[in-house]
This record gives sequence, C-alpha cells and structure tokens, in this order.
Amino acid sequence: MKKFMKIMLVIAGLILVAVIVLAAMYRDTIGIMLGNRKVEPHTEVVRDIATSPVQPITRGEADWISWRNINGDNRNGDSGIKTDWSNGLKKIWEIDYLCDGEDSATWSAPVVQGNRLVVCGRDGKNDVVYCLNPEDGGLIWIQSYPAETSDQYGMGFRATPWIDNDRVYTYGRGGDLACWNLLNGEKIWQRNVRDAGGEEPTWGLSSSPLVTDSLVIVNAGGSARTIAYDKMTGDMVWKAGQGQAGYAAITIMEIDGEPVVLSFHGKGLAAITLNDGKVLWDIEWQTDYDVNATTPVVKDNLVFITSGYKTGSELLRVSKSGAEVVWKNKEFASHHSDPFIIGNYIYGYSGDSMQNKGFFKCLELETGMEKWSTKEMGWGTCIAVEDYLLCKDVKGSLFLMRPDPEKFVKVAELPKIWGKVSGATWTKPILVNGRLYLRFKQGLMCYEIK
Repeated sequence: MKKFMKIMLVIAGLILVAVIVLAAMYRDTIGIMLGNRKVEPHTEVVRDIATSPVQPITRGEADWISWRNINGDNRNGDSGIKTDWSNGLKKIWEIDYLCDGEDSATWSAPVVQGNRLVVCGRDGKNDVVYCLNPEDGGLIWIQSYPAETSDQYGMGFRATPWIDNDRVYTYGRGGDLACWNLLNGEKIWQRNVRDAGGEEPTWGLSSSPLVTDSLVIVNAGGSARTIAYDKMTGDMVWKAGQGQAGYAAITIMEIDGEPVVLSFHGKGLAAITLNDGKVLWDIEWQTDYDVNATTPVVKDNLVFITSGYKTGSELLRVSKSGAEVVWKNKEFASHHSDPFIIGNYIYGYSGDSMQNKGFFKCLELETGMEKWSTKEMGWGTCIAVEDYLLCKDVKGSLFLMRPDPEKFVKVAELPKIWGKVSGATWTKPILVNGRLYLRFKQGLMCYEIK
C-alpha cells in the first residue's frame, strides 16, 4: 500500500508540474480567453446629449466610413502624419461607457465622416449605437434596440458600421441589420436576418456590411448564407447559398467586367453576382471551427484568402467560370487580421489572435515565397496610410512600419498605450483626418497624429 501511495504521489506531482509548465507556456492565451469574455465596470456615465442645435453633416478630407474604408483597400487618405513618436502622442479625449455589463464586450471599430463618429456598444439586453463629435467625444445622439444573442466573447457588435452619405448601417451579432439617419439618429428601418433564414454562428454574426449604390449586403448563414437588402427600404432583394456564415466582411470586385461580391463563408469562398445574387462558383476552404474571418484581398483578377488555426493561405486567379489555385501554403495563416497587397508583395500578421507572439510577414505575391518574417510587432491589426502600415498588437502597443520587400523596417513604436489590459485589444486602429481612434471594449480614445 505504501509503495502504491508513493507511486500515486509521484504521478500527482508530475501532473502538477505539467499543469504549471503548460499554464506558463500558454499564460497569454489563457489571459486573453478569460479577459475577453467579460467587461470590467466602467468609471464614466454616458454623457448628456449636447443641447446646442444639431449641426449639419460635413465631410472631411480623409474620412473612414467602413471596415476597409471608401475604396475597400484598408487605406487612409491622410498625409503628413507624425512619424516621430519618441515623446508619445497627444491624447485629445477619452470615453469609457460604450459597454455596460460584464457580458457586453463589443469589438466593432468606429467610423467617421466629417463631424460624425459612429461607434457601437451594448447595454444589458440592448444593442446600442452612439454618434459622437470626433473632435471632442461629445455625444450627438444615442439609439438602441432589444437584441437577443449568445455571449461568446461578449454580446456586443462584431461588425463595423458603414456610413453612406446621410445614413449609417449597423449589423449586430444577433442578426439585426439597421439603417439610421446620420443627422439625428432616427431609425429608418431594421431587419433581422433570421427572418430570411439566417443563423448566428458560434461567435456571432460578424460580417461588416457592404453598401453599394442600391444594396446593403451581409453574411447571414443558414438558408440565407449571403443576403442583399434594398438599402433605402430594407426589402430583401436576393439571398444566395446555404450553410454556416463566415466572420469576414463581404468584398466586391469586378470579374470579366461584371460586379461580383465575394462571400468568405464558414466552409469556403463564393462568388456571387451583385445585381441578382447568382452564385458563379463556390470553392471549399475548410478551417477548424469553421472560422473564416479574414477579409479576402483583391488585386485585378487575383484573390488572396487566409485563415488561422494553422490553416494557411491561398492565392486564386478568378473568372466567372471558377477559381484557379495559383499557389497554396501554410506559412501564412492569419486568424482575423486583414493582410495587404502592396506592389507585388503581401504583407500582414500570421498567427492566431489568442496570443501576442505571432509573426508579421512579407510574401512574394506571384509565388507565395516568404521574403522575411519578424516577431517584433507581436500579433495584431493594421491599416495603411501614406507609405506606412500603422499596426496595433493585442496588448495595445502601436507600431509604424514601412513595407519593404527586402527587410522589416520599423519607423516608430509606442508601447502599451492602454496600460495593462485584461484580454486582447482586437479592434483595429482607425486614422481619420489627422486623428487616431483606438477602441477596447467599452473604451474609446482619440489621439493627435498629424
């Protein structure tokens, strides 16, 4: 018996050591998994709406109106940004009330047109839409609606709104697509994709809407995998495909002179004619947990797709009749960080978002050959501005780098702008009219960067 007890104690000791070692190895991942599920109590109450008359809507020189901005290339039109960060960046304003309740985590990015900033949040059982003055953070209007949804990594929005002239479109994780008057917040129409056969996937409906001349299009899943609504009335125009929704935004391109939308759904990539919803082709791209969350990147007739969980990436040459694989590899696997095609090269983060130890890589577009790789910027998200990529890792550190196919060129760095964070700052930075906007759960900060 004593011998048996000694053996059991040794086994228990080895198990304990193994648990400690694994916990140390995956400390960041565990911290992000736990920290991103809950929202800490906020310290600031929602500000009163300004009593001064509502100002007419304006436009800025370099607005950011949607997930990948006006031209769909994830690029800001500003010039003359500050590249010397040795003395930091000047904070203009900060708010801390966008999410209220421990299950209210929201990852949607803000959008800005002129004197209107729209950002989404969550309040108990409601989806909330805020419109702020981008200059000082003052509240212009606030609207909400009851929304039932699951709570994996928060019940709040994943999708980023789209400003279309005097309207703004929002898409909640539970499937509520709404159109608002940008001037005063009046709700123009609201639909839920479930009414058309849509189904919420595990981590919520996340497809940032695509707005065209006449339509607003989202990934919806179920028997209505992709849906197009009339953007003025909310009437459904077409739906296409069946199966699980993807988490990526809808992308538009021209194929043989015809406008086509790309739906990166749970099982693959589909090309759908914009005007009538005809599925031209649908190729398989299988990932763990059906997570296709990185927006496809287009150059001419080439489409680059990538997914995490070590799935890898693929370059396709597309036509109306199908998609030919140019190359495929596992060297570049982006969980949900959109890459860039700049010149004849691909730049972007590779790795999963549950840690800050990914790689930033440069690949040759034509062959997929890796030109270089660095771990100097953790894992995060980027936007393009001038000749730079402005990046933020999941711990809130900012980086400015210059895309160069021969070597990694870091221009500036500002560590942990949020201080110590619980979880990961997944929401990408937004640069608009000389201002930098950073969002993490219930908080939004504005910095001068010009």
